[in-house]
Amino acid sequence: MEEKAKNYLNQYLGSLSASERQRYQSFSADYFCADEYNANLCAELIRKGQKTATCSLKYGYGAANEPMPKIGHLMVVTDWNGHPICIVEIDSVKECKYSDVSTEFAYLEGEGDRTLKWWRKAHWDFFVNECSELNIDACADMMLVLEQFHVVHPSKI
Repeated sequence: MEEKAKNYLNQYLGSLSASERQRYQSFSADYFCADEYNANLCAELIRKGQKTATCSLKYGYGAANEPMPKIGHLMVVTDWNGHPICIVEIDSVKECKYSDVSTEFAYLEGEGDRTLKWWRKAHWDFFVNECSELNIDACADMMLVLEQFHVVHPSKI
């Protein structure tokens, strides 16, 4: 974790009581999406409370040897340049086929016009690119990891 994000996280943890701090054992810092424009847009949507969910390709966790998300994890959301925007806590983690993503989940993702139609187009394009990088085929049955979260520490921006 970069120093800016680490300091931001420690500031938040320092504002909690000892018993509240003990609830948290898992931490990370990162931006959302794979390009600067969307990373900064998503960070702002999260900060405002409009974006309260995200998804990722399950296969990618194994390929990158990364741990799966878990409930109670705290993530410092950064912009593309690594500046902390807010901290979110993961509330829910589920697995779902791409084809089974619901209208409700698409709305919670908070992007575009928040419809399932928009979500499917934007995410299909994203996952096709990711699958290509992983040398696997994108398909409607590809498994996704769906996360829901809430902001626990907003930026003062």
